[in-house]
Amino acid sequence: MKRPPSIVRRLITSLGLVGGLGAVLLLIVIGIEYRISFSNLSDSDAFRRALHELSEHVLLPMAVLILPMALAGRWAIKSGVRPLTDAAAEIDARARETRGVQVDTTDIPVEARPFADAINRVLGRIDGAAALHEAFAADIAHELRTPLTLLSLELDRLDHPDAPRMRGDVAKMRRLIDQLMLLAQIDADHAAHIPPAPVDLGEIAADVIAQLAPLALDAGRHLELETEAPVMVAGRREAIAAALRNLIENALRASPEYSCIAVRTAADGTLAVRDEGPGLSADQLAALSQRHRRADHASRDGAGLGLAIVDRIMRAHGGTLAACPEAREIRLHFPSARASG
Repeated sequence: MKRPPSIVRRLITSLGLVGGLGAVLLLIVIGIEYRISFSNLSDSDAFRRALHELSEHVLLPMAVLILPMALAGRWAIKSGVRPLTDAAAEIDARARETRGVQVDTTDIPVEARPFADAINRVLGRIDGAAALHEAFAADIAHELRTPLTLLSLELDRLDHPDAPRMRGDVAKMRRLIDQLMLLAQIDADHAAHIPPAPVDLGEIAADVIAQLAPLALDAGRHLELETEAPVMVAGRREAIAAALRNLIENALRASPEYSCIAVRTAADGTLAVRDEGPGLSADQLAALSQRHRRADHASRDGAGLGLAIVDRIMRAHGGTLAACPEAREIRLHFPSARASG
């Protein structure tokens, strides 16, 4: 397999060739300076004296200097390309950020700055295209809310056996549209670098459980909250509530009848949903977090966006969505959490 090109290897090879050529030229100059020739060295004693003189005053100093010069040259080369390595590490550290990523050109060498500027221009165009896409999606969602509201009002007056089911379908569509608009708002706030506000995970969990309690009772399930001291994280309350609501609704579908679904908070910034269903592995969760993927227990009338929306919300908060199959939990972990006494 061919090795990829390396600037450091090329510079070291070039310096080695230049150094070797310089040593050869130095020996030639010394030979001319002292008028040393094979004809003048016919005497063996004269040849040994000349060789001793050359070794002591030329070859030995060169040998002593080669190693320090080689090390100094390698250090200088690596120092020269270190700003590029640092820039790559900075971009990798911001890999979870979807918008506003730019290469800091402050310490970039002048020779590499056009390359960095070109990358920044490409990233800027990508951000612009993403902003247009998000605005388009938000506009469509906003326009759909009015006809759905009118449709709900018409269904409320409809006296038909299918009316409750149709009202439920419209309600699901409205909630999905609300979530899409919420995601667009999160992305817009993130792009504008609007700082999130401190929110209490336990308080959010209590509100969501209160909202979904009637749905759980109708489905023959029980909701339970496990929280102690308030756990404060930096985030957007509506988005976190939407993520938790999706997880609880998934748990309601996955759990057997008369089972308990527990929501708990932890001081490390974890918000978890535990049910009595079969559980999900990390690979299953990663697959279901993709759009239009459903678990076996999921209903066929959904859009397959539940866990994908949760994953998007967590990435916007710099957090993670993870599965713990041993505990039968889906966990949301938020960074920079602190527990209040």
